[in-house]
Amino acid sequence: MSRRTRIGAMAATLAASALLVGTLGQASTASPGRHKHHKPRTVPVQVLSFNDYHGQLEAPAGTSATLGAAEDPTNTVVGGGEYLATHLERLRKGVRHSTTVAAGDLIGGTPFLSGLFHDEPSVESLNAMDLDISSVGNHEFDEGVTELLRMQKGGCHPVDGCYTDQPYRGADYQWLAANVKYKEGTRKAGRTVLPPYEIKRYQGIKVAYIGMTLEGTPEIVAQAGIKDVEFLDEARTANTLVRQLKRKGVEAFVVLLHEGGFAPGGYDECGGLSDPIKTINDNLDPEVDLLVTGHTHSPYVCPLPDARGRTRYVTSASSQGRVVNETWLQLDRRTRDVVRSKVTSTNHLVTRDVTPDATQSAIIAKWNALSAPIANRVVGTIATDITRAADRQTESSLSNLIADAQLAATSAPADGGAVAAFMNPGGVRGDLTYAQISGGEAPGEVTYGEAFTVQPFGNLVVTLDLTGDAIERLLEQQFTADAVRLHLGVSEGFSYTYDLSRPAGDKVDPATITINGAPLDLGATYRITTNNFLADGGDGFSVLTEGTNRAGGGDDLAALIDYMGANPGLQPAPTDRVTELP
Repeated sequence: MSRRTRIGAMAATLAASALLVGTLGQASTASPGRHKHHKPRTVPVQVLSFNDYHGQLEAPAGTSATLGAAEDPTNTVVGGGEYLATHLERLRKGVRHSTTVAAGDLIGGTPFLSGLFHDEPSVESLNAMDLDISSVGNHEFDEGVTELLRMQKGGCHPVDGCYTDQPYRGADYQWLAANVKYKEGTRKAGRTVLPPYEIKRYQGIKVAYIGMTLEGTPEIVAQAGIKDVEFLDEARTANTLVRQLKRKGVEAFVVLLHEGGFAPGGYDECGGLSDPIKTINDNLDPEVDLLVTGHTHSPYVCPLPDARGRTRYVTSASSQGRVVNETWLQLDRRTRDVVRSKVTSTNHLVTRDVTPDATQSAIIAKWNALSAPIANRVVGTIATDITRAADRQTESSLSNLIADAQLAATSAPADGGAVAAFMNPGGVRGDLTYAQISGGEAPGEVTYGEAFTVQPFGNLVVTLDLTGDAIERLLEQQFTADAVRLHLGVSEGFSYTYDLSRPAGDKVDPATITINGAPLDLGATYRITTNNFLADGGDGFSVLTEGTNRAGGGDDLAALIDYMGANPGLQPAPTDRVTELP
């Protein structure tokens, strides 16, 4: 056989082989799922979430530098915008579909660096982190609806003006407020103050993100700025929107809700989730596939049953940028819904063993340069750390000390004639730490910026008349049926005993309440000092709204600074003013 003939024969053989392969290839395409170019049945979507950032651009210090041994036995140092940004970027790397969301309280209750500038630094920090969506939280309403809308849309502060030569440009991410509507009788009656939801598309599949805050926001926010709006039931609001959106072809739903609970165990565990979030989860439409929560600053990853018995994750990521949650949703291309059995969720510590994000560092440096002349002024000295309690259900040395400061500011007859003062634990946002050096000061020296971080809200001190009977009922409002709800700080000279085993409304024996050693007279009237937030019934302490003859006592931060100035080498206030019976 000639060489040409051999080549021809080989060509014919190869052609026949190719035909056979082609035939087999055609046959294989007739079997769904076996073709090498067949698309996977699901689209993976990474949802990164955090909550209660509270403008923590700089790494938190003191007791906030760790989660505490109960939530993290390793006591790893965590938190801060520079490190949160780095961790977010690492988690997103190589991911095609990643969305970063938050569950409110991104602003408000912030340290000096952000609070001094009405939280414009917080928003700039979050913009640089590529945050996509957030629900509103109660603290988003600290300065009222009008200021929240400025935070979203931009523009210089109406009183302070522009802080730099560039006007504030607003948030790149969208705040959502599904359950916050203008009241009847207002110009925008029935409309939400911000959009109720946002729809993201992943390879053509729609996912609706519904955002809202807790219905009880009016109880914990100053009333003046929210008088024109109402806060609606969380589950009913979400369920209504789910029904509406399903008619528009949406099958996958994520709810971002600034409300939470507590779950015993570590930061990535769930030892049983408490109310109110448990009941909200139980009442949510089973079409909701993921519930991202916040408010309580408690980290948890809880796989809970929905109304149909299918697992739905309920997550929370602590606070101050110390934890970030990573949830993976698998979207079915056919049903366009989340495949619940394939959802995974994990909380990650935002450790500080990574390179801090350069953009965040530059933002911090910019605002530090603007704030330094005010921030670094020394306003007092302390002899040792003066800290908050580990939770808001425990008597706190710093809460008591702030009550002492407010009493000192209002005890003189000309200043109000107060005989006792009360401080809400949620108003104490940081610790006074002996070793902290924030502006070149010596150990033990407290700067204005450090004091501001402790009390950042700009509340006013208020003195009012309250009967002895009202004081006893005020103390009872600290308790639920079987636990401490919120433990008020009390001033020197005020004491009482409580017994949790007694019925609700009768946990405090009036006979144990004393003011400067004298038993409380239920029929007498006393001058009592607190801040305007509590005086208006904040944190559910509605008894204080019964107070009469209100008199202003200046700024609460000024009262604390004056007290530190008058008491150099300040010691922690005792925590034996309140006694729990065993």
